[in-house]
Amino acid sequence: MEILLAFLVGGLSAVGVYLMLRPHLIQFLIGFLVLGNAANLLIFTSGRLGSQFPPLVQPGGTVLTPIANPLPQALILTAIVIGFALAAFGIVLFFRAQQVLHTLNAEAMPESLEAAPAPSPVDEVREERR
Repeated sequence: MEILLAFLVGGLSAVGVYLMLRPHLIQFLIGFLVLGNAANLLIFTSGRLGSQFPPLVQPGGTVLTPIANPLPQALILTAIVIGFALAAFGIVLFFRAQQVLHTLNAEAMPESLEAAPAPSPVDEVREERR
């Protein structure tokens, strides 16, 4: 089972890197998320697969066999939450870039905006209050 997951981690890593090298920003974000999932799967695999070891020890019980390691699962749970927040931030960031630059192609974006950037909604509200 570990061999299959090793190939899966390698495949997901390759797909993630390929997508991150594409010029379109949405493909970059998807590649970043796929690469993050590959890292999560790698951490999960390193924590031993299988259910032959008990995850908890009864109070007062003696431990004669190794117990399951809960740390990789806790790390993955934290990484999933952080990955979701990062994906939401990336979507909002790319949406704003689409509004200002009218493209999400990294090669077509200007290096610097020669005209003043579009005013933010906060600036528009401040001008209305004046």
